[in-house]
Amino acid sequence: MKINQEIRSTSEAANRQLRVNLDEHQKFKGLVQSQASKLQNQEVENLLNNISKQGNKLASFRSLRDLAKFKQMIKRFLKETTSSGLKWQSGHHFDPSGQGRKLALVKEVDEKLIELTEAMMSNEKKTVDLLGIIGEIKGLLLNIYA
Repeated sequence: MKINQEIRSTSEAANRQLRVNLDEHQKFKGLVQSQASKLQNQEVENLLNNISKQGNKLASFRSLRDLAKFKQMIKRFLKETTSSGLKWQSGHHFDPSGQGRKLALVKEVDEKLIELTEAMMSNEKKTVDLLGIIGEIKGLLLNIYA
């Protein structure tokens, strides 16, 4: 009987140690995930600020180089948000036709970029029109991020 009691006490101690290790692992995992989320949010906010600055520069100087940089920044923003933050949110936003709302916003951003490109190519468009299109794009990006 003594041998059985020693084996039980040893196995109980090992089980307790395993539970403590699992709890510590879960706490560490939660800490890492929260820090990663904070860093990701900061990155997205920085991208939005840079997009805003580039949009103002584009409206002022109206160069094709600035337009290309603006489009590249938006592409990076959309890639960043859709590859990480929107995967878990997309299941909650469906329109009546069954399509995801976030996907519709990304498509609308793409259409606005095409419209902005056409406006840049046309010398008849006023700067006010460009600012309006840039403002719409920024609003759509904020809708995606929020």
